[in-house]
Amino acid sequence: MPDFQALRVAEVERLCPDAVAVTFDVPADLADRYAFRPGQSLTVRRPGDERDERRSYSICAPAGARPRIGVREVPGGLVSSWLVHELRVGDAVEVAPPSGTFTPDLEAGGRHVMIAAGSGITPVLSIATSLLRNPKAQVAVLYGNRRADTVMFAEELADLKDSHPSRLELVHLLSREAREVDLLSGRLDGEKLRALLPLLLDVPAVDHWWLCGPYGMVIDATEVLGEAGVPPERIHRELFWVDEAPPEPAREVVNAEGSEVTVLLDGRATTVTVADGDTVLEGAQRSRPDLPFACKGGVCGTCRARVVDGEVTMRRNFALEPAEVAAGFVLTCQTIPSSARVTVTFDE
Repeated sequence: MPDFQALRVAEVERLCPDAVAVTFDVPADLADRYAFRPGQSLTVRRPGDERDERRSYSICAPAGARPRIGVREVPGGLVSSWLVHELRVGDAVEVAPPSGTFTPDLEAGGRHVMIAAGSGITPVLSIATSLLRNPKAQVAVLYGNRRADTVMFAEELADLKDSHPSRLELVHLLSREAREVDLLSGRLDGEKLRALLPLLLDVPAVDHWWLCGPYGMVIDATEVLGEAGVPPERIHRELFWVDEAPPEPAREVVNAEGSEVTVLLDGRATTVTVADGDTVLEGAQRSRPDLPFACKGGVCGTCRARVVDGEVTMRRNFALEPAEVAAGFVLTCQTIPSSARVTVTFDE
């Protein structure tokens, strides 16, 4: 499971006024631990931060390259503002090993369509670049932004298109800047996707759909694809923020005395009492501060674990695939015990 290592910054590239790409040097003895799959993310924290503020950022580099993350500043963001405006080459950043399941099978080839908005392009760039190394793969990227000067990785996407003109289709949409073609103006919402997808793509022939961006875009795209008959197992989703998400439902008291929760991490079991209404992560962290987490919003998937005994309720899930949930995996930052005893393992 994740343990933070101090990695030196090898490069900081300005992508646009509020976004950078940060590349890390990885010592030879840590190379295996920091090898990543396209679409995974890194959790980072600032050295010496007593509040232990940590955030998860998607890797934008192709498979086999040095780990490189894309960061867009969030207004008031304690970590993103530091990374975007203060970080310099040679600085040390505490970084946990790669995590996440928003990853493709690079050997299978096939047709892949990626729908992204804003900083949602970060994992998409990694996935697309890696897939296109396989001559059997075809990729289409639909990328929405506000204006041309807010487009992250614009030059890299253009170079990728030039390198694979017959196997990569790249479509930019702008919501606050007029385009020559009206269809390419506006937000990537349900109405736009219903009009755009049939004109650009043979929807039933697509093997995998990769959706990454804000809550509204991802939910709209999922709904449109469902209407078109796309099987759920072909739709892969990752959210970057959930401000638009509906509030969590009200919940009745289940066990006023709390639940006895056992967590297994790195081969060591710890049992704690988790108060009714508290999440597994909140309760267990008091005794196991080494438990992995980042966003605590059900988005990044860093706190993923599997329930091996007992009953739980997961309030939100914007990170796990349906097959993972069916296999018993949960996001511990969103999971409340529903039985007197619960056991979860982080070691799978």
